[in-house]
Amino acid sequence: MPNTTIIKKYLVLFAGLFLMGLGISLITKSCLGTSPISSVPYVLCLVFPVTFGAFAFFLGVLFLLLEIMILGSNFPKIQLLQIFVGLLLGIFIDLGMQILVFVQPSLYTSRILILLSGCVVLALGVYLEVSSKTFIYPGDAIVKIIADKTGRKFGNIKIAFDTSLCCTAGIISYSVFGSLKGLGEGTIISALLVGYIITIISTVFVYFNGGKCTGLFRV
Repeated sequence: MPNTTIIKKYLVLFAGLFLMGLGISLITKSCLGTSPISSVPYVLCLVFPVTFGAFAFFLGVLFLLLEIMILGSNFPKIQLLQIFVGLLLGIFIDLGMQILVFVQPSLYTSRILILLSGCVVLALGVYLEVSSKTFIYPGDAIVKIIADKTGRKFGNIKIAFDTSLCCTAGIISYSVFGSLKGLGEGTIISALLVGYIITIISTVFVYFNGGKCTGLFRV
């Protein structure tokens, strides 16, 4: 594979991870609840003096360990590089929170607009991440592995996976604060909306690429 092609692949992955971090930050800054995949890290960062992105990275490491446990000797060693995907996403989440530090919406309409903007940015980031055809965040990889092992649809496993994360975050929040923090209608909206937006983005890119989905970035 030509070096320029490899570079393009990783540039697309890098851009996707940056947008994912920014999208997660936007959704969180809407004050309507963070995204399901980031619910546990966000609640934990409210409890402990550790950054949001750091906990997202630690959770990614946990998911990677679960992948190894499930696949055993069948785990491709090259996929250990997922740890760097988790590290970059964690860095970009913290960077996004810093970039958006001025965002403090008070009106509900403003919160909804920020939430929807975050969903679009996150969806574009996920699309680029997947389109890079390199590595994906361990939280997505573990869902695919479970779906493959159980023979169930990826979407159904994803719903169950996200629900379990939100429930875990809710239990932690209630145990520590006696109320729900970091979860809200925005969590539900982002869970339902991001997938549909990814489909729209994919359709648009494929259309402008002459109906070819694999040559979009020429990678």
